[in-house]
Amino acid sequence: MVKSRVSRRRALQIGTAAVALPLVHIRTAGAAGKVSVAFWDHWVPTGNDVMKKQVAAWSAKSKVEVQADFLNQSLLPTAAAEQQARSGHDIYSLPTWEVHNHQDALEPVDDVVKSLTDAFGNVNKAVEYLGKVKGHWLAVPGSSGTQIKGPCARISMMKQMAGIDVQAMYPAKDEHTALADNWTYDTMLKAAEACFKAGKAFGMGLGQTSDSVDSIGAIFAGYGAELVDSEGAIKVKSDAVKQALEYGQKLVKFLPPDAVSYDDASNNKALISGQSALIWNPPSAWAVAVRDQPDVGKDCWTFPAPAGPKGRFTPYLPYYWGIWNFSKNKEAAKDLITYLMQKEQVAERCTVVMGYDLPPYSGMLDIKVWTDQGPPVGTVFNYPLRDSQKAVANIACMSAPPDIAVQIYNRGTIPTMYAKLLSGQTIDQVVAWANDELEGFAR
Repeated sequence: MVKSRVSRRRALQIGTAAVALPLVHIRTAGAAGKVSVAFWDHWVPTGNDVMKKQVAAWSAKSKVEVQADFLNQSLLPTAAAEQQARSGHDIYSLPTWEVHNHQDALEPVDDVVKSLTDAFGNVNKAVEYLGKVKGHWLAVPGSSGTQIKGPCARISMMKQMAGIDVQAMYPAKDEHTALADNWTYDTMLKAAEACFKAGKAFGMGLGQTSDSVDSIGAIFAGYGAELVDSEGAIKVKSDAVKQALEYGQKLVKFLPPDAVSYDDASNNKALISGQSALIWNPPSAWAVAVRDQPDVGKDCWTFPAPAGPKGRFTPYLPYYWGIWNFSKNKEAAKDLITYLMQKEQVAERCTVVMGYDLPPYSGMLDIKVWTDQGPPVGTVFNYPLRDSQKAVANIACMSAPPDIAVQIYNRGTIPTMYAKLLSGQTIDQVVAWANDELEGFAR
């Protein structure tokens, strides 16, 4: 596991910087205690506005004073500083791997998660894998920031260049279609070739940042290609990995010429500028297109990942709310999280961010925002995982123990394997390189 290594001096510097950030203080007359929260700073400003309103409502009802801070680039370094100093916020927003990274400093919240799953349904395997340690929930799965990174395609380009009607394949209703059964990686490969030849290459990256890891990681999952199994054994020399690499040899020929240098903004720019027929992303790129390039925005449709021989796996990146075990007001912290995760509050927040945020509880997927949002209306209906999709939530490398998986993920090992294929290396050379990398992670 990647442990947070922050010097005492650096921790003080980070802590000082965090104090300098804009704060929201919500005070109630006759306040009965205080609680502080580090929220993820939403890319949609109205997302923060609604969160502030909801926190104020809870504060007024509970008579607890709240300090709410909205952190963006400083979110992770401030968490490291607070863990080292054992002082800071009571509640902290933690994306993907950060629950495991901070496991020694988090309060178990099995009781809160049980109350939410009893009321609103179970969470998926990816959420459980990232939020539980040694059988205990160390953070509460939340909706703010939680996202899926499935394909978002240009309706007209896919129809004209690849002969695929994405709206017919995945209509804006919970209905399985025969066309969906044919949405496989072989089908995607043919579509990628057709769109590449038409000058609209699929905006899939082979860089080392999250978007590249998530999309290529889903391909590996679809082929059952584990780099490391659940016992920590290296499996990169398997037939399944070879099949995923054989597929990659074909796919990389039809990706953008700068795919190896892609970062998490590259695919967004490719879609919004009209240069790409398909990307893998949450609805942020579509939402910006609606604002800045309306003709592009109204021509977009979101749907699940293709299926491979072992199934259909869609990248899923959850956010959590953790409570530090050095918190001075744990009960108030639990009560605030429970309030914020009630369906009424979740629906209000999801709606103002155009459906970007996903509640991880199965009983909350009937919120109308995904049905009503547009243009075109229904464009993000298939963004949440629905039964008719027959898709599985996936975080790349989740077959491996988390302390190894996080290293594979953060180093971008999987997309780098495809990048090496693009450079002309053979499958045997790529496997040998990956095996050396994985041996280093597993030591």
